Amino acid sequence: MAEITQKELDERVAILRRFRSLLEEQRGKFREYLTVLEKQQDSITSENPESLLAHTELEQQVVKNIANLQKVIVPMAKMYKANAGNSAAEDADIIKIQNELSDLQDKVLKQNAINRDLLRVHIEQLKSQINNFKNPYKTTRNVYAAAQPVATMVHVEI
Repeated sequence: MAEITQKELDERVAILRRFRSLLEEQRGKFREYLTVLEKQQDSITSENPESLLAHTELEQQVVKNIANLQKVIVPMAKMYKANAGNSAAEDADIIKIQNELSDLQDKVLKQNAINRDLLRVHIEQLKSQINNFKNPYKTTRNVYAAAQPVATMVHVEI
């Protein structure tokens, strides 16, 4: 195996550290996202629209952060993989973090599906309630639209 220079070694270490920190940051964001989704589920079941709106806005921010992180992680992963010579321990550490990320992504997708189903059921219930709503004024005449006598002839004096 060819000897590497100190500069190459430093670059590899820097890439590894940055890649690991990005993965850990993304893992933290996914945990935050899962927490938001779980609290959003509570808001749906308790029929609290203000809380649901707040969780939805927070969810959008977290998803945006995850997407921005992903834009950085993809090229960093390519650099990491292109950089042969990583130790087995470093590879195992990165693989462990990536597996945790994959598990969190699965949990997030499942929680998202649960929340969508809950919202779908809730919306259907609301539609049913609206359709079953009886308007007590439907058959009564409006007091402002009462029939008034209308003139048929006009008398004009000069």
